[in-house]
Amino acid sequence: METTVAEKENRRIQRISLPLPVRVEVIVDRTVTWNEITRLSDISAFGAGFTLRRPIKRGRLMLLTIPMPRQLRCYDYGEAQYRIWALVRRCIAVEQRETDQLFSVGVAFIGKKPPEGYHEHPSRLYDTTHQETQGLWHVTEADLNKDDSDLPKDLRRQTRFHIPETLILELMDENGDVLSSETTVTENISLGGAAVFTQFDVEAGSFIRVTSQRFNVQIISVVRGKRVGTDGITRLHIEFIDRFFPLEGIE
Repeated sequence: METTVAEKENRRIQRISLPLPVRVEVIVDRTVTWNEITRLSDISAFGAGFTLRRPIKRGRLMLLTIPMPRQLRCYDYGEAQYRIWALVRRCIAVEQRETDQLFSVGVAFIGKKPPEGYHEHPSRLYDTTHQETQGLWHVTEADLNKDDSDLPKDLRRQTRFHIPETLILELMDENGDVLSSETTVTENISLGGAAVFTQFDVEAGSFIRVTSQRFNVQIISVVRGKRVGTDGITRLHIEFIDRFFPLEGIE
């Protein structure tokens, strides 16, 4: 029986289990990237799911390279590898293997190129607005003040707790060596980042190792911004890169 156009399109939309290898590349800032090879858990023409060994914030962009079946592609039908930009829609901890935590990530495909201005500001967060005629998602800069309390828990932005959590900050150079350190407290903290009081004179893009002795964890972080409060004290806004902060003991 002849397959109709509607049936073919429905196949492209439906998520299918296809454990293909995928290379995930994330730009941390203009000079630093990280990548990981993993396998898809499911995929459609317009999105995919897979696991990673490190968390990534909802709203971040990543570049995927996949040996994608031709019938699921929206372009580059003759290329061996399909390179497509994707927007992180969810990232939740799913299991722990020995000392490695795994995170389940779901992404929406946005196209062959990232949004204009992305490479100048790779830490920028985005949100979906609508699907293009091809079915790929159109994105815009995320409204960080938007109320998302009606969303499922795994789709909400991370709640910030306004509590003084004691941390040790170690300023690191590009080789990973410690330049200086200080003990401080947070102004607020979430799974993926924090605002911390500091005496460091550093700029956005600097790397800091954050240590919590209470929770016995170390987290590599990057400075996203700096501001001076009305009390004259400097705050650093940092993003946790290689793991979430263990908020179970705080929530």
